[in-house]
Amino acid sequence: MATALLAIVFGSLTAGAQVRLQPLFTDNMVLQRETNAPVWGECRPGYYVKITTSWDQKQYTTQADADGHFMQSVATPKAGGPYTVTLTEAKSPRQKGRSVTLHNVMIGEVWLCGGQSNMQLEVEWGRVSNYQDEVRKANNHPDIRLLHVATTAAATPQSTLNAVDGGWQACSSQSVRMFSATAYFFGRELEASLNMPIGLIESCLGSTFAEPWISAGALSQMPYFDEAVAKVAAMPADSMARERQYQSDLEEWNTRVSRQDGNTNYADGRHSIIYNKVFTDSSLWTDIQVPGLFEDQLKDRYGAFDGIVWYRRQINIPESWTGKDLILRLGAVDDDDVTFFNGVEVGSHLGVAFNREYPVPGTLVREGKEEVAVRLHDTGGLGGFYSSEMRLERADGEGEPIALAGTWQFLASLDEKQLPFYPTNLNRDTNVPSALFNGMIRPLIPYALRGAIWYQGESSVGRAYQYRELLPVLINDWRTQWGSSMPFYIVQLANYMSPQTEAGEESTWAELREAQQKVAQSMADCGLATTIDIGEADDIHPKNKQDVGLRLALLARANTYGERVECLGPQYSHYRQEGNSVRLFFTHAEGLKAGSDRLKGFVIAGPDRKFHWAKAHIEGRTVVVSADEVPFPVAVRYGWANNPDCNLYNAADLPATPFRTDEWPGLSVNNY
Repeated sequence: MATALLAIVFGSLTAGAQVRLQPLFTDNMVLQRETNAPVWGECRPGYYVKITTSWDQKQYTTQADADGHFMQSVATPKAGGPYTVTLTEAKSPRQKGRSVTLHNVMIGEVWLCGGQSNMQLEVEWGRVSNYQDEVRKANNHPDIRLLHVATTAAATPQSTLNAVDGGWQACSSQSVRMFSATAYFFGRELEASLNMPIGLIESCLGSTFAEPWISAGALSQMPYFDEAVAKVAAMPADSMARERQYQSDLEEWNTRVSRQDGNTNYADGRHSIIYNKVFTDSSLWTDIQVPGLFEDQLKDRYGAFDGIVWYRRQINIPESWTGKDLILRLGAVDDDDVTFFNGVEVGSHLGVAFNREYPVPGTLVREGKEEVAVRLHDTGGLGGFYSSEMRLERADGEGEPIALAGTWQFLASLDEKQLPFYPTNLNRDTNVPSALFNGMIRPLIPYALRGAIWYQGESSVGRAYQYRELLPVLINDWRTQWGSSMPFYIVQLANYMSPQTEAGEESTWAELREAQQKVAQSMADCGLATTIDIGEADDIHPKNKQDVGLRLALLARANTYGERVECLGPQYSHYRQEGNSVRLFFTHAEGLKAGSDRLKGFVIAGPDRKFHWAKAHIEGRTVVVSADEVPFPVAVRYGWANNPDCNLYNAADLPATPFRTDEWPGLSVNNY
C-alpha cells in the first residue's frame, strides 16, 4: 500500500513538474526551526532547481548532477506557519519552468522516534489507556505532524523512502490511530510546553534487536557482528537467488547447532535418532503445560531464557491408524520450530505468525507409544505455544483426533548467545544487522532533526552486557550520519512477567535496564526515562504510554530546551556503611517519598552474597536500609528483578531508577 501511494505521489509530481521529491517533502511537513534544512529530490540531469520559501520570499538555486539528483539547504526561521515551499525546474537559472508547491508547511521541532514494538504500539490499535478519548482529542493538535516510515529492509543503503500514507499528515483523530502512541504523547507534551509545531518521524518495527538499526560500517567496530554483516552485504539482489542462498545457509546453521546441542538424541538436529543418556534421562527434563509460554511457567529454573529448547510428548497411536497418513497441528509457535515424529523431521517454519500443520507419512505411523518432539528456537522475548487446538489427526478425517494440549516435557538446550548467527533471509526476515538502517534510517538522512527518542531492548534482554557497547554504537552512528550531536533519549524497560517473590532473584531484564542506564549516564546529551512502575505482568506492551511520553518530554524540556523542570526520579549516587545498615545517597532527591505506606523493593546482602529483604526508611535525601539476617552488609539492590515491587519517588512523582551497588564477577546470568 505504501509503495502504491508513493507511486501516486511521484506520478502526480511528474505530471505537473519534472521535480520529484521524497515523502519527506510533502504538504503538512515540518522543517526544523532556525537551521539550514536540506531539501533534496530528482529532476532532469543538469537542470536547475529554484526553491522559494514563503516565510522570507528567498530563492535558492542549485543544479542537478549527471544522475538528476539535487540538494539545497534552506534557512528556516523561528517556529511558525503555515508556509509554502515552491520548487521549479528549468533548463537555465533565468528560464521559467514547471513548479510544484508544498502547502501547509510548518517550522518547529522535529524528532525521530525509533525502536521496537513498544515504540510501534499505536494509539488506537494498540489499545493504549483511555484510547477512545485520546483519539478524539487528537483533533485539537493539528500542528503536530506525523510521518510514518513503512517497514523496509534492504541489504544495501537505500536513498528512496517508503512512507505510510505517502508522506506527512496533520494530526487528527484519523491520522493518529495507527501512529506510535509513545511518539504522539511525547510530541503532545512538547507542543504544550514549547507552544510550537512538532514533527514526529516514526521509524520502528516490533521484535527487532538494536543491530538492524545500525549501519554496516558502524557495526564493523564490533567483531561479534562481522559474519552477519558480511552475509547481508553479499546477499543477492534477486529474491529467488536470496531464497536459494538462505536454504543453503539454513542447512549449514542446523548442522552447526546440532553439533553443539548435547541435550538431544536428534544427532544432526534434523533427520536421525541416536539415543543417548541426556535425552533418555527423564530427570533432566521438567513437565510443562502446552499451550503456554515457558518463561512464565519455568522462570525459577530458567529465568528469561532465549535460545534452543526442546518439547516432547508421548502419544498412543491406535491400531486403526497404523500406516495411515496423519496431520500434526501445533498452531502458532514462538518463534521458530523444527518438528519431529518418531525422530524424523516432518516440518519446520520460521516466525510466530504461522500455524504449524505438518503432514506425517503413514510409513512412520505404528501402533503404540510414539513421540512428537519440537526443537523450538526462541530468538528473544517469550517462547512457547499459543493454540489450545493442538492435535494429531488422520489425513482422511476418519476417527477421533488425539488432543495434544496438556502436559509435555521441556528441556533448555543452547542459550542464544551460544548460537551462530541465524541465516539471513530478507524475503521473510527484517531483523538482521544493518537491514533496517539501510531501508528505514538511511533514506531520512540528512533531514534536519532536533533529536531522537528510542524505545527498544525487550528483544536484546539475553545480551545485556553486549548492549552496553551496542547502544552507544547506534547513538554515535546516527549522530555521525547526520553530522549532529543530536540529543538521544532512551526509555528504560518496564516491569514485566511474574512479580518478584525472592530477594535474591537474578534478572536479565534488570541487567538490560542497567545497561540502558549506564549508556544514558556515560554519553553526552543522553537521558533515561524510567518506567519501572507502569509495566504489566502479563503484557510486554504496557498500555500506559501517556506517562512514557511525558517522561521523555521532561528529559527534552530540561536538557534540550533548558526549562527548569525535574526530569528524573531519584538516581543512586553512592553508599556508606553504618554498622549493620547502609545509607544510600541519591541525586534528584528533592522530596523523597514512598509511593505507598512503606518503602519497598530494597534487598541487602553480606559477604556471603545471599540477599534478604531489607527494611528501608527515608532520612532527608538518603535512604537507610538494613536486615536482621545481615549483620555486615556489603551490597544493596533496588528494583532488581523482572517485575519488582518498588516505590521510591521524588517530589515530582518520578520513580527511582533501579540499581545495584554490587557487580560481582561471575554473578551475571548472561554475558556478552
